[in-house]
Amino acid sequence: MVTISLCMIVKNEALTLAECLESVKGIADEIIIVDTGSTDKTKEIAQRYTDKIYDFEWIDDFAAARNFSFSKATKEYILWLDADDRIHDKDRTAFLQLKQTLAPDVDVVMMPYQTGLDASGRPALTYYRERLLRREAGFLWQEPVHEYIQPSGKIIHAPINVTHCKINHGLSRRNLEIYQKQLNDGKKLSPRSVLYFGMELYYHREYAEAAARLQQFLDEGQGWVEDNIKACFYLGKIYGLLGDFEKSIQSFITAFRYDLPRAEHCCEIGYLYKTRRDYHRALFWFDMAARLKRPENNWGFYFNDYWGYIPYIELSVIHYWLGNLDVAIEYNERAAAIKPADKAVLYNRKFYEDEKIRRLTVKGLDVADEMDIIK
Repeated sequence: MVTISLCMIVKNEALTLAECLESVKGIADEIIIVDTGSTDKTKEIAQRYTDKIYDFEWIDDFAAARNFSFSKATKEYILWLDADDRIHDKDRTAFLQLKQTLAPDVDVVMMPYQTGLDASGRPALTYYRERLLRREAGFLWQEPVHEYIQPSGKIIHAPINVTHCKINHGLSRRNLEIYQKQLNDGKKLSPRSVLYFGMELYYHREYAEAAARLQQFLDEGQGWVEDNIKACFYLGKIYGLLGDFEKSIQSFITAFRYDLPRAEHCCEIGYLYKTRRDYHRALFWFDMAARLKRPENNWGFYFNDYWGYIPYIELSVIHYWLGNLDVAIEYNERAAAIKPADKAVLYNRKFYEDEKIRRLTVKGLDVADEMDIIK
């Protein structure tokens, strides 16, 4: 059985830290907490679980803080989490089994990261992260914001979910300001940082500058395939918001240069045609999205609703508009199989039931009229 150090950086996490640490009981043999300036009871809560608590002066660099936390680890493997991450019971059981069976020559264990939970607990976004790392391999975090570790060596994938249970604090400009400070200090952003700077600008509705940065990232041609696909997606979204139909369509389609079509891009193209009431073209793109098979063990970002639910619910609505009630009902039930309590699914189901009754009633009246004529 391997041993594991949990390494965390925290600041003012009194509302979430205890639940996080409870979720890793039995998994972590050592807990390292690095505090970057808490003014609440974060440290007091951490002391219930570990005496390995360190202060780190915040220097606008997440990678530096995480590398400091890694430097304090002493066990064979390092697990990292944020304070609002959880390992739920099912995944905790699987993690404990992995701990018993993990080969000591494995360098990196990639695990799914689930974020944006809806009311039923279904994640909006899922992607793999480098979650468990062999300490002696000497992995280091890179980038001051949206930090990451470049996986290398022997890498395996484990279907053990880490779930991000963020308490909504509103949209912070912190990341955006870190990027802007780098630029003001005359530092050149890495290609990856250009991408994430563009995304931060998009989140803050600074669309023109966001588009420029994302296009810069693509033009430089140094991005990882999945990042290129992501940039095309956000460029398409931005141009759609700016009302530039042609550039929006082109941005989504450009993603097909890098890999097979993704459901996210196909659905967004479908939306663009739907808004123009070009229902046959919209139908084509939503149908393509519905037929695509989601890649397995791929490190890209996947918005889960695009892979099943959105194509089905949109195909249902469009088929109704095109006069295909039975097909519309069929697709709505496919959407229901994915999200049975969804408001749109329930609304459609009731609407279609009423529509069938209305059509039968109208048909009955027509028959009665014909009988009157015969008489």
